[in-house]
Parts: sequence; C-alpha cells; structure tokens
Amino acid sequence: MTNNTHPISPIALITGGSRGLGKSTALRLAAQGSDIILSYRSQRAAAEATVAEIQALGRRAVALPLDVGRSADFEAFAASVRQTLADTWQRERFDHLVNNAGEGVHQSLMETSEAQFDALFQVHLKGVFFLTQKLLPLMNDGGRIVNISSGLTRFALPGYAAYAAMKGAVEVLSRYMAKELGPRGIAVNTLAPGAIATDFGGGTVRDNAQVNGFIAAQTALGRVGQPEDIGGAIAALLGPGSGWINAQRIEASGGMFV
Repeated sequence: MTNNTHPISPIALITGGSRGLGKSTALRLAAQGSDIILSYRSQRAAAEATVAEIQALGRRAVALPLDVGRSADFEAFAASVRQTLADTWQRERFDHLVNNAGEGVHQSLMETSEAQFDALFQVHLKGVFFLTQKLLPLMNDGGRIVNISSGLTRFALPGYAAYAAMKGAVEVLSRYMAKELGPRGIAVNTLAPGAIATDFGGGTVRDNAQVNGFIAAQTALGRVGQPEDIGGAIAALLGPGSGWINAQRIEASGGMFV
C-alpha cells in the first residue's frame, strides 16, 4: 500500500524533460526505479515520446506544459502537479525536483541586449527561485533538489557573461535553499555540466567540429560530454547512497580546463 511519507517508488519532477539533459536524466532515473513528471515548453510530441520511453522501462510518467520564464503561470502549474499526483499515483507529494529547463545566449558583454539579459534572468534565476517556492509544499520531507548550473561559473569563455552570471546566482541560491530546507531534511545541490553535445545553444558543441575538437583537447578525458554523462550524474545525486551530499557544487565536465 502506498504511503505518502515512504512511497514505494520515488517521484521526480524534471523541468525541460523532453530533450537533451532533462530527457537523459528522466530515463536514467526511471531505469533506477523512479517515476517521472516532466515539463516541456513547446515540444509536446517530444515530451510524449519521452513519456513512452519511460513507460517502456516499466515506470509511470506524465508530461505537463510549462514555460519556466513565465512565473505568473507557476501557481497553475503547481495545481496541475497536485492533480497529477492524485490522479496518477494517488499521492499528495513528490520526492525529487530537478530544475533543468534553460536557454542559452552566446553574446559578448558589449553586445548583450537588455532583452536577452532579462530572458536569461526570468528562466535561470527567477524561474528557479519561484517555481521551487511554489512546488515545495508538494515535496516530501527528506526529498532532494538538484539545480543545474554550468562549468562556465568556474572557467570563463567569451560570450557567456550574462548566462554564467545567472548560473553563478543559482549556485548561491542553492546553498541558501539547503540551509533553509535542512529542517525538512531536503538536500539541495547544484550540478554543473561542462560542454555537452546537445542542441542547446544551437547545437554548437555537437555540430561544430572545430569547437568540438577544442573542447575535447581541453578535457582530461579527451572528449566532449554526452547527455548520458549528465543524466547519470544527476541520477547518482538522487540515488539512495547520496543523501548526505548537501549544499555542494558538483561539476560533471570530464575535467575541463584542469
């Protein structure tokens, strides 16, 4: 019989779970026994395809629409999550939150527009802050949160000032979340990927052979990252043996610029 405090299987909510790192995370978590709620902004078909892949692994999954850049929609999204938990799982709470949804801007400091800056702020910082705030009443005590950052908060590459600044703020926010949510037993960490071969930022790392080769040459393990590398790292942070890891920035970059 299902118990809200000690569910048979954990439920993870992943924003931006229809493709890239979010999809890889969803599949890895499902493979290790989690059920999944994933959000998508516009790619409904891709989200439903990911749900089907999760179901093929024997887990339950639901895809819900959400634009993380529109904080006015968060209350309605939280209500949708609450209803989904009741309808699909007959539960009131989920266990793990992965704040993954994001977008990239590659623009020099001098050429970054205020509109670009504001869009990054809405998605990467304001979105993470207030979406987490709205979802926390639906999280089980003893749960875990992983906020996605970037290797660009440790090393600087021209053209990423605004993006990296938002991710740096998320890393600070994560430590404060860990401090304030400690009494509920909720651990909060940031996972900072290095350069990954996805369609993020126009797919430059994946599709541009010169960029790909440069990154591989600057990485101790001699290649660029793949989505599975990050999905596996996040799944490990949410696994049963990692509950004592808290308030940390963990970089998964294969050793970039060491």
